[in-house]
Amino acid sequence: MIPRLLEKYRNEIVPKLMEDFKLKNKMAVPLVDKIVVNMGIGEGTQDIKLLEKSVEELGNITGQKPLIRRAKKAIANFKVREGQSVGAKVTLRRVMMYEFMDRLINISLPRIRDFRGISRDSFDQGFNYTLGLSEQIIFPEIEYDRITRTQGMDITFVIKNAKNVEQARSLLKYFGMPFKAKEEK
Repeated sequence: MIPRLLEKYRNEIVPKLMEDFKLKNKMAVPLVDKIVVNMGIGEGTQDIKLLEKSVEELGNITGQKPLIRRAKKAIANFKVREGQSVGAKVTLRRVMMYEFMDRLINISLPRIRDFRGISRDSFDQGFNYTLGLSEQIIFPEIEYDRITRTQGMDITFVIKNAKNVEQARSLLKYFGMPFKAKEEK
């Protein structure tokens, strides 16, 4: 079964982007290559159960088993030794990526308290978009009664073939990403 957003990308978004940016070839149109969900678990160095619970919740949110990330070097001020578990990440591609993006845009982001849209300017030099969330409870897969502590995460949309920020922003906007309105100066 083809995900709804993939079908929308192929049938609606590609022609719109080709028209907007005067692209002649479909292969030159920007696309979301992968989504990386990263969760830093600082207190996980002291309490292994906290790390396990956070990894389980990230797995429930993404539908894929997270990879536990370890510290590359020791930092005494943060009480971190080399090789200690300090976070978890999941890389989503293809069908899983489009399903996650659909749930994020249409279900989870509108559940944020006092939500007025996401920042328009969180693009890096490679035109990838990173979104930071402060709570995991906005996802319907998380049962509010079972969480031990609220945990934030970063979600990075890796965009391929974008020539500038406008192309990348337009791609995400056509997918339905709720950007804030342009602020007047």
